[in-house]
Parts: sequence; structure tokens; C-alpha cells
Amino acid sequence: MNLLPILLGLVCAAGLTLLIDGLRRRPPGPAPSSRRRAFTAADRTRMAVAVAAGFAAAVLTRWPVAALLTAAGVWTLPQVLEPDREHQRSLGRIEAIATWAELLRDTLSSAAGLEQAITATAAVTPAPIRAQVQALADGVRSGARLPDALRVFAAELADPTADLVVRALQQAAGYHGGQLTDSLTSLAATAREQASIRMRVATTRATTRTAARVITGTSVVMVAGLIVLNRGFLAPYGTLTGQMVLLLVGAVFAGGFWWLARASRIPAPPRILSEAGERIPA
Repeated sequence: MNLLPILLGLVCAAGLTLLIDGLRRRPPGPAPSSRRRAFTAADRTRMAVAVAAGFAAAVLTRWPVAALLTAAGVWTLPQVLEPDREHQRSLGRIEAIATWAELLRDTLSSAAGLEQAITATAAVTPAPIRAQVQALADGVRSGARLPDALRVFAAELADPTADLVVRALQQAAGYHGGQLTDSLTSLAATAREQASIRMRVATTRATTRTAARVITGTSVVMVAGLIVLNRGFLAPYGTLTGQMVLLLVGAVFAGGFWWLARASRIPAPPRILSEAGERIPA
């Protein structure tokens, strides 16, 4: 068996995987190391599975393009089929921010200062933002200036709703605003309304995600069935021209899957604070 096509297919698969990962849109940040998505153990496992699947496809079909498309599909399709966990985390974070704003308001109504209110609420803050609030409280206890600690807090959360609360706290810390409790009450109500709106939008887009899963699953099962049960039907793809046609067909399917994944996700609203904690210019 000639291993050259298999090796070429694996190299192409690895190159396409790296290209897709490099083209992914990422939020801007002050330093690449602080905002770049880490290559996790799950990513390494998925990469290994993709390479193994590409090798298996190359051995089974002896088509370099089949190895390329299989590896790329195994790498990217889980993002289409899996639930939108980022949206779920975003909803939980918004609800937690609203609850924390209410905790701050209630603590401030007991005549506690802003720094004392932050440290007092750190232990009872909801889990989605508890680590960040505790880090903020630790910074305040260690003597850091509250505006500086709030800038770090906003950068760690990187959430538009948190930016609203942080902006109100910054104004209260810098100018001793006397309407902070009213602002926190209004911000908590706004945060819960945002969560409710995003939930309604997610419900309407659930049908799109279901359609994406059905179309993707049907396509994968059809291709696998043809490879296993009717190899003669796919014989024309074994030629050089057939490989080019197969690559074109794979690109069309990849574009369709990408569009389905994009259409089923809810874009995050823009932040009002930059990574450095300053207002973004209009």
C-alpha cells in the first residue's frame, strides 16, 4: 500500500485544522497572552482524535481529500452539535451580577462603606462571579486603590453587564456619588431584563440549532453508509479529478455547517469599558 497519499492527507488535515483555528475571531485584548484562548487538554484530545480519524479515513479510502475532510470534520463538528455552553455561562454570569448588585445595595443601606460592602459580599456572591469578586475584595484588603481594583475586576469578567456595575462603582469611588444604591437597584433590574431577553432569543434560535444537528447527523451518516455499503458508487472520486470535486463538495458542506453554527449562536453585546477599564471611544 502506498503510504504517500495517506501522509499527504494527514499533513493537509493538520494544516487546515491550524488554519481554521488561526482564523477564529477572538475579542481584542491588551496583550496576546492575556486574551488568547489557551489550548486546553480537551483541545489536545480532540486534535488527537481528529488526526486518528483522518488516518483511518486515509487507510479505508486511500484518498488524501477524505483524510483532510474527516480530520477537519472531527475537529469542527462538535462545535456545531454541542449545546451553546457559552450562552448558558453568559446567562448565569448576568444573573450573578444582578444578585451581587443587589447585595451591594443592601449592604450599603446598612451604612457600610463601599470597600466594606465589597469585602462583606465576596463570600456570598453567586458562584459564576464569586472568584472574581473575592479577588476584588482581596485587592481592596491589600491596600489597592478601589478604581484600580475595579478596572482589573472588569477586565477579568469581560462582560457588558459587569461594565455597567463597575462604572457606577468607579463613579461612586471617585466622586463619592450619593445615589449609588438607586443606581445599583436600576442596574440589577436592567441585568435581569437583559437575561430575560437573551433567554427569549435563545428559545427562538433553538430550532436552528436542532436543524443544524439533524442536517449534520444526516450528512455524516449518509457519507459513512456510502463508504461502508456502496464503495462502487464512490469509485469516480478515486481519480485526481474526483478528488478535486470531492474537495469542492467538502468545502460547500463546510460552508453550510459554518453558517448553521453561526446562525444558531447569539452574538455578545459590545462592552462599554475596554480591557484597560477606560470607556471605549464612540
